[in-house]
Amino acid sequence: MPIAVDIDVMLAKRKMSVGELADRVGITPANLAVLKNGRAKAVRFTTLAALCEVLKCQPGDLLRWEAEDAAGG
Repeated sequence: MPIAVDIDVMLAKRKMSVGELADRVGITPANLAVLKNGRAKAVRFTTLAALCEVLKCQPGDLLRWEAEDAAGG
């Protein structure tokens, strides 16, 4: 998938656990893990906004586009 998720980078910068972030955002730790591990097919803007509010960051700090290599994608 060409969209990479950097939630774990922001968690480390904020010294916050996955469980604490899930509680503060209002989603289950399991759903946060799906998003964090890049297995999500979509993310609601309300969830993205809540993540940004709690982590005090911009959407681009959490999501980035990576080009797929020509041979593999």
